[in-house]
Amino acid sequence: MKTQGGFLITRIKQVGGRVFERILSEKKIDAFNGSQGRILYVLWQKNGIPIRELSKETGLAMTSLTSMLDRMEAANLIYRDRGDKDRRKILIFLTEEARTLEKDYNSVSEEVSNIYYKGFSEAEIKQLEDYLDRILKNVEEALK
Repeated sequence: MKTQGGFLITRIKQVGGRVFERILSEKKIDAFNGSQGRILYVLWQKNGIPIRELSKETGLAMTSLTSMLDRMEAANLIYRDRGDKDRRKILIFLTEEARTLEKDYNSVSEEVSNIYYKGFSEAEIKQLEDYLDRILKNVEEALK
């Protein structure tokens, strides 16, 4: 059986990213881009986490993440701090300015989700997300 799941997931990510950027532009939100939005999203859930954990949570390579964090720090969206417990570990925190952007991010994300799931029932959405979660676990397991 010929499968296209990986190809389709990659295309959805590419096209979905362009849609996200277009909506940001239409809403005149220029404080962050789509990739930075992924970082912010994780930090809104878990503020003050190590760079390695942020890399894992966002799926961004350490080299890409480090340069993005440099730009986000320059834009006053995040700051780095060495924790009290392990001074070697650098933790990433949101600035107050970044905290104010969560509402904008959620608005754009909701609009993108509505596009993704147009014509889907709630049961279909749940089933799809369960399948995608299983695929994600499979590929994460392959990295161990």
